[in-house]
Amino acid sequence: MWGSVLVYAGFIVGLVGLGLVLRPTRWLGVPTRGRALLVAAAGVLLAMLGLALPVREQHITRVATRLDAFVPVWQFREAHTLSVAAPPARVYEAIRSVRADEILLFRALTWLRRGGRPLPPSILNAGKRESLIDVATSSSFVLLADSAPGELVVGTVVMAPPGAHGTLTPRAFQEPLPPGFAVAVMNFLVTADEAGGSVVSTETRVFANSPATRRRFAAYWRLIYPGSALIRRMWLRAIRHRATRPGAPDSVRGRGATIDTDRPDQVVLPPGTPAAASQSR
Repeated sequence: MWGSVLVYAGFIVGLVGLGLVLRPTRWLGVPTRGRALLVAAAGVLLAMLGLALPVREQHITRVATRLDAFVPVWQFREAHTLSVAAPPARVYEAIRSVRADEILLFRALTWLRRGGRPLPPSILNAGKRESLIDVATSSSFVLLADSAPGELVVGTVVMAPPGAHGTLTPRAFQEPLPPGFAVAVMNFLVTADEAGGSVVSTETRVFANSPATRRRFAAYWRLIYPGSALIRRMWLRAIRHRATRPGAPDSVRGRGATIDTDRPDQVVLPPGTPAAASQSR
């Protein structure tokens, strides 16, 4: 998080400096264009410092969730929690059913994320008919656990070495991969509260398995973090809205805990990831 703060603070300072180059302002203490250029340069250096900050590896102390089982070690993490006045089964069904158009700002932020490029259906280019979870697991994500009405877990590859190909399966998140990979796993966890409602949380963990991959992904993570955090907060609010609206179903479409161990241990590079972009150049 602090890396993102430095990056965007640097962007703001740099833009202010460039503006002052056009019109120096004495009351801001920048009476000359030369001093304004120094402000802009300081902003650039601040942003570069934010992008280059080292990352710290974190570990679980005990396995408490399916997410813990799949990602016991990570370098990047994001978590959000929301209370919902609905029972866990209804909340879990809402998780499975929420569409992209129900999430405030989702389309605008994912449009920015993909740079306005047209892409095949995916979480970055979701339609209006399918739930976002179904769109994700039919494109670049794989379903890792669907333990209704408690926890849903999905995973994807966010960076891969040149030449990586194959089919993404749960084995990619259970066994060591060759150096150069970064995998991301996200869960939704629903627990009952004492008032008959629920607490729903979502957590994303990313593990990069080589120093070079960690450095590259750190820069990418710090750029996307504000938008990613906003999407997840709005996602939880959309879940709450669907779960508490009149006529919300109490049945759960969960398919039980799912681990695929029969398919080949291969990893496909999803479209639109930083690694995919680097290979296309």
